[in-house]
Amino acid sequence: MSFLSGLKAAQLKYNIFTSIRENVDAELLQALSGKLKKVTVAIKDNIVTKEDKTTCSSQILADYESPFDATVVRLLKEQGAVVVGKTNLDEFGMGSGTTHSHFGPTLNPLYPDEARISGGSSGGSAAAVSAGLVDVALGTDTGGSIRLPASYTGVVGFKPTYSRISRWGVVPYAQSLDTVGLLSRDVSIIRQVFTELDKYDPNDPTSLAGDIRETIPKRTVTSQRLRIGVCEQFNVKELSQPMRNAWISSLERFSKDGHELVPVSIPSIKHALSAYYVLAPAEAASNLSRYDGVRYGFRNYDKSYGTTRSTGFGSEVQKRIMLGNFNLSSEAYSNHFLKAQRVRRLICDEFNEVFKLSNPLDGKTSFNDLGIDLIVTPTSTSKAPTLEKFRLSQNDNGVTEYVDDVMTVPASLAGLPSIVVPWNTDNGVCGIQLTGQFGDDNLVLDVAETFMAREE
Repeated sequence: MSFLSGLKAAQLKYNIFTSIRENVDAELLQALSGKLKKVTVAIKDNIVTKEDKTTCSSQILADYESPFDATVVRLLKEQGAVVVGKTNLDEFGMGSGTTHSHFGPTLNPLYPDEARISGGSSGGSAAAVSAGLVDVALGTDTGGSIRLPASYTGVVGFKPTYSRISRWGVVPYAQSLDTVGLLSRDVSIIRQVFTELDKYDPNDPTSLAGDIRETIPKRTVTSQRLRIGVCEQFNVKELSQPMRNAWISSLERFSKDGHELVPVSIPSIKHALSAYYVLAPAEAASNLSRYDGVRYGFRNYDKSYGTTRSTGFGSEVQKRIMLGNFNLSSEAYSNHFLKAQRVRRLICDEFNEVFKLSNPLDGKTSFNDLGIDLIVTPTSTSKAPTLEKFRLSQNDNGVTEYVDDVMTVPASLAGLPSIVVPWNTDNGVCGIQLTGQFGDDNLVLDVAETFMAREE
């Protein structure tokens, strides 16, 4: 079977892609060169590519073609990587199941005989890796959109420190949170690709400046004894017993490996989810205002601006736009938006207080010997639900889906590097999340690679 035939067969079963490149077999036969020679890559369909449509899985962008490649796509191609297609997602990245898509839901290859969701919003990218179709996939993570699908599909999902990878060419959902990241079965491949993407980009105003990058120490595991944070605020009532057991057993593994478990408290985390669902929709409402059928989006000259948007956007996107506009309104701005910003600041400060390494944005590098190196937590409250159960919960109250982000949102609000690695349990595979200090990506990757090697 050709590579292209394999992609198409998986597409029929799982609905992973929004588009597949028909010339992929020919590209793989070419004498490519570079550090990523012939590494196969799937691109989430909210990252622009000039050779494919970029739809964001939305009807309003169904025919949009970008005149340029995103910086991350350009860097991959320059190093010899082969892009095989664009992957499905929740429309504009808004969702945690890859069910809010103009192209329909993506099913989970980890459960080939059951119709289970792959998580979202980077569900297509996670499924492409889980099905063994590509070496690595690009995703975006705003509040957990790489890490939750990684946990559900049994793969590795890495959200780097905010601003380390360029967002130039990424269609924004919430630009103060959006982070390009990677999914793979192998941490070493993620590290290899991350090395090529971890560069300052003058086109991205949020890109981490070179002088700050140079101050960040490249810490490794080597033989040092790590201080592993166990944060009580992640022991939420929604956490299922199998996930709690997996968390405990992963911590026991760290302890057996000679690392010290340290109880920590980050009180403001209990407000993180609420703050996120104020801030992210507010930014989304502003970002999505450009899709008016004149500048972007499909044009319908016989109908009004409002009709174009109500037809072009799905129900979840419309809901978040309305929520965002309300949070920015004069009557809610002080009570909602400003308070959420304060909560975000508190979360950042409280993370800084517990970590051993200082935050490089503070302008100095220092170490607190009583601080922790990493925080280890669950990624999801349960394993991947069936598509039927997930849709029933959406119809029930519309809020259950938002709770899926409770474990992942805190790191997003603080911009911290976080990686999810698969952990085998009696109840199947789940994801354990390792989170480090801002900029400490190298240590996070190092620990994850060591952790997985021991598991094997």
